[in-house]
Amino acid sequence: MDPAAASSLATAIRSGDRRALARGLSIVESSTAADRTLAHALLAELQSPTPTTTRRIGITGSPGVGKSTFIETFGLQQIAAGHRVAVLAVDPTSKRSGGSILGDKVRMQHLSVHDNAFVRPSPSRLALGGATATTRESILLCEAAGYDTIIVETVGVGQSEIDVADMVDMFLLLVLPTAGDDVQAIKRGVMEVADAVIVTKADIDTEATSRATAQYTSALRLMLPSQAQWRTTVCAVSAVQDRGMDDVAEIVDRFFHPSRSTTCEQRRTAQRVTWFDHALRDRLVDLVIADPSSRERIANARARVEHEQVIPSVAIDAIFSTVLFTINHT
Repeated sequence: MDPAAASSLATAIRSGDRRALARGLSIVESSTAADRTLAHALLAELQSPTPTTTRRIGITGSPGVGKSTFIETFGLQQIAAGHRVAVLAVDPTSKRSGGSILGDKVRMQHLSVHDNAFVRPSPSRLALGGATATTRESILLCEAAGYDTIIVETVGVGQSEIDVADMVDMFLLLVLPTAGDDVQAIKRGVMEVADAVIVTKADIDTEATSRATAQYTSALRLMLPSQAQWRTTVCAVSAVQDRGMDDVAEIVDRFFHPSRSTTCEQRRTAQRVTWFDHALRDRLVDLVIADPSSRERIANARARVEHEQVIPSVAIDAIFSTVLFTINHT
């Protein structure tokens, strides 16, 4: 894609062309060297100050918690309130086949066909953190296309899911109404970065829902006793019956109240630095692997690790010591 073509595609994306947005996302998500070059050209064309009026919301929860149902109900609710919603749904990739089901468009039947919504399922390609390696770039494309509410649905819940909190403004943790052991099972790190905890499927067992809400509220009070600007809220919903969703909307609106705009801007500034650091490390690794002599050293080190002649950390230190020596003497 030459500069003129990148400019043309960027113009189409800004105009709200859904096909152009889908094409742009495919280019950004591609891992081939040629497409990465195209992606950088496109992102350069779309580069502009981050819109402070957009809202980036991350949603995580264990399998079966009802993330897709919740997102569809919440997304339609936000559209009714005048927002345009883009959903970046990350599906797990098989370690064996490398394939993904990508079934979110099927699960979000009404939202995925709405004129003011865009649902994009993407394979995780085994990336950690509950998102894809290009989620940040995908968010920028969706915002350029005019979507003011970007929802990032993670693969699942776990310690690595906290990486998604470095990509969004607000992070929602969805949990089932079977508290007790679940409170212990959820890692402290995930609870600490959650801006709201949503107890789902409240219609199944009212008593269990009330107990779970109380226990999560108590747990958060112990974990986060002194939050001055924002106190993590717990609420219960039934997305199927559309119960409690108004409470979620109120929490989201309160989080994004204009009086908190400075806090959100500071969070995005920190996230841009984190993005730079991650991209820099990835690029440096790519450069090392691309060098023929480095590839040979890596292969030899891998063989020594395989035969238990050296432990991985020592082998890696040796590789990078050699690389740094080469750089310093060129």
